[in-house]
Amino acid sequence: MKKPLVLVTNDDGITAPGIRTLISVMKEIGHVIVVAPDSPQSGMGHAITVNNTLFLEKVTIEEHDIEEYACSGTPVDCVKIAIDQIIKGKPDICVSGINHGYNSATNVIYSGTMSAAVEAGMSGIPAIGFSLGDFSWNADFEPIKKFIKQLTLQTLKNGLPDGVVLNVNFPKLEEDQIKGIKICRQANATWVEKFDERTNPNGKKYYWLTGTFVNHDKGEDTDEWALENGYVSVVPVQYDLTAYHAMQQLNTWEI
Repeated sequence: MKKPLVLVTNDDGITAPGIRTLISVMKEIGHVIVVAPDSPQSGMGHAITVNNTLFLEKVTIEEHDIEEYACSGTPVDCVKIAIDQIIKGKPDICVSGINHGYNSATNVIYSGTMSAAVEAGMSGIPAIGFSLGDFSWNADFEPIKKFIKQLTLQTLKNGLPDGVVLNVNFPKLEEDQIKGIKICRQANATWVEKFDERTNPNGKKYYWLTGTFVNHDKGEDTDEWALENGYVSVVPVQYDLTAYHAMQQLNTWEI
C-alpha cells in the first residue's frame, strides 16, 4: 500500500527537540515533509504574515532522507506555504509539535502549535497538535512516542469529523506511569495575568508579561483533570467559533 504523506510542523522552531522526535515517529508511518519556523514562534496563535516577505529554505537538520524547509513566518504560514508551494496539494495528515509545554484549556487559543493544526483542518486535512507538559528544551519525549504513533494511525484509519482537529496533551511522566488516553472537553481554566513594569539601563520603562494559571473547573471530564491524574488528554477542537446557543437570544433583540 502507498505510504501516507505526513506534513510536520511546530511553533518552537525546526531545530527543537520536540519536532525532531515527532519526525522520527512519523518516519515509521509514512513519507514525511517538514515545513517549520526557522525560529521560535510560541504564542503566535493564528497569526499570518501579510506585510512582510516570506522566505523558505531547504535544510538538512539531522535526517538526510527527509525533505525539510525552514520558513521565516508563523506556524500557520508554514502550513499554508507547504500546501501551496511544496506539496502543491493536500497531505494525508498534518501533525504539529511536539510542543514544549501544555496547550490545554484556554492555552489552545494562543498556541502556534494548535493554530497550525487548525489551519490544516480548515483546508480539509486531518490534523493533530501534540504537546508535552515540560517547558525544558531538553525535555524527555521518549515516553510518549508510542501514544503519538497510536493516535496518528487511528486518525489516518478513521478520519476526523468535518471541522474538527485534535488537541493532544501529555503529562510529564514515564511511559509506565501514564494511565491511558481520555477523550476530554476543554477545561475552564485561564491565566491571571500581570505586566511587570521594569526600567532598562537607559531609564526607559518596559513591561514583562507574567501570570498564574488558574483552573476554575472542577469537572472530571476535562483535559486539566486528565493531565493532573496521569492521563493523556485528547480534546476535539472545532474552528467554527459560532456560539449557536446564543443565536436564539440574540434574535429576540429589537434590531
